[in-house]
Amino acid sequence: MRRHVIIGRYGLGDRSRLSLGDGEIETRLDLVVGERTLDHGIGHALGDLVRLGLYPTEMGVDVLVLAAHVHVADTRVSRDSESQDGWTRELRLIVPVSDPDRWTSAAPTFERMLNFLTGDRWSLGFRARPRRFARVVPTVPGRLIGPPFNDLALFSGGLDSLIGAIDALEAGRTPLLISHAGEGATSDAQTTIFDALKAHYPANAFQRLRLWMAFPDGFIRGTTAENTTRGRSFLFFALGVFAGSGLDGPFTLNVPENGLIAVNVPLDPLRLGALSTRTTHPFYIARWNDALTALGIAGCIENPYWDKTKGEMVAACANGALLTRLTPTSLSCASPTKGRWQGLGTQHCGYCLPCLIRRAALLKGLGPGADSTVYTLDDLAARILDTRQSEGVQVRSFQLAIERLRARPALAPILIHKPGPLFDESPTRQVSLADVYRRGLEEVGALLTGVRTQPG
Repeated sequence: MRRHVIIGRYGLGDRSRLSLGDGEIETRLDLVVGERTLDHGIGHALGDLVRLGLYPTEMGVDVLVLAAHVHVADTRVSRDSESQDGWTRELRLIVPVSDPDRWTSAAPTFERMLNFLTGDRWSLGFRARPRRFARVVPTVPGRLIGPPFNDLALFSGGLDSLIGAIDALEAGRTPLLISHAGEGATSDAQTTIFDALKAHYPANAFQRLRLWMAFPDGFIRGTTAENTTRGRSFLFFALGVFAGSGLDGPFTLNVPENGLIAVNVPLDPLRLGALSTRTTHPFYIARWNDALTALGIAGCIENPYWDKTKGEMVAACANGALLTRLTPTSLSCASPTKGRWQGLGTQHCGYCLPCLIRRAALLKGLGPGADSTVYTLDDLAARILDTRQSEGVQVRSFQLAIERLRARPALAPILIHKPGPLFDESPTRQVSLADVYRRGLEEVGALLTGVRTQPG
């Protein structure tokens, strides 16, 4: 195992000496291209935000700069070669920021958050930006009318974020939608849905802020890339906070995610680590809110759908006809390009965990036969599914989890604590989380009625 240190630098002139520990491997992250332009998509995002009439704070820029450090460490340090147990890496970041004292006070909260999110051991250090980069945000011009946005929400291209956007627009709000471009299929879904929403709501001034951030293979010497990307939601949330800091007054960043996925109770004991993501878990969101308070950023992050199943979100969508029309363009699949070896295009597989939850939700919310999404495995009940192949693994795991909870309903309030602590949630909310977990499994159970699985 090797310990990697990512050191951010503001330009070639930023050469302050920083000490390394025994065995630490240093990687320089250059944050500036040319004379003063921020690199890695940050400068483009800043320019796009300013063109929308929003001027983020220097602290907001710092949040996105920290996210760049996290993103390069998470995606370019291999778990296989750089950890003792094949999973847990030791990652240290040294980040140049506008207010090192305030950031240092918030460091323990961010470390706890990242440790929980990715399962690694993070250590964060902060130092002052070089003097000539003390300000990187353009001066706010004098104006009588502020930006039009009164809503801020993540927009991933998935079904939940589509519902969140429709609900906001139908309520007469003017959202700024926040997207991380990601790989091609995800980016295409985001653009297609955004364009369709623009066409349907032409009088609404809502807009979208997109960030493209990727680092090449070999960026960190001596290690291959990492494809688990457990830290991707940190970049997504950071972009939202960056944008929100430019709004006039306190902001709420909405994270539309159904309660079943948000809590993400493992379907079996093997999923507690590598197979159980925590991207919208209540504990993770609570730590973000603690961190924003420590930084003095007047914003908070909320999941407005924490107590609803995905099917309940579909059923309650404020414009069901529009949702039905746009549903096939949304993207839920964990790996929508895996059918290429069969000569297929980008499409939903139909049998991964998010596909199964999506299919169950559309069955409940729209009714039988209303889901026009193309699935590689169209009919789950057409034949016996092999549990030793990918098409049967998740189905069988759901079947076991559903059978376990039906046999012992009292397990629900216990199992919701498996993925992470819930001490931030009131007893009443914990009861609701247990109930949404139970209802979510029952939704999938309805989809799997008549579906057969066995080892091949």
